[in-house]
Amino acid sequence: MALEWVVLGYAAGAEAVMVLLLTIPGLDGLRKGLIAVTRNLLKPFMSVVPFCLFLLMDIYWKYETRPDCEGESCSPTEHLRHQKSIMKSQRNALLIGAALIFYWLLYSVTHLVVKIEQLKQRVERLKIKE
Repeated sequence: MALEWVVLGYAAGAEAVMVLLLTIPGLDGLRKGLIAVTRNLLKPFMSVVPFCLFLLMDIYWKYETRPDCEGESCSPTEHLRHQKSIMKSQRNALLIGAALIFYWLLYSVTHLVVKIEQLKQRVERLKIKE
């Protein structure tokens, strides 16, 4: 089950890097290529959303079916295992949230950068006409 978390982590990292590269000032020469690459990757990265929902359902199922460990009913080892399971679930939920937020940011930033490029081209055409 750890492979899916690694894949989600790499996807979130790639999204974060692309958002960072699109928003860094001074990369005007590379921006057109970055926009093209990012626009082509938005559809494949859309698969992150249902994947995150699946993993969120997995976390919920594990939360609902795990044995309760309260009071004197379990040994210190079982109590430690219970706490470790809770920490992993919280970490994985944060990873899911980060992946979804980075996808939304990537989509929004790409859309805004494309609009800015279109407006720049429009202004240049209007300057040429005058």
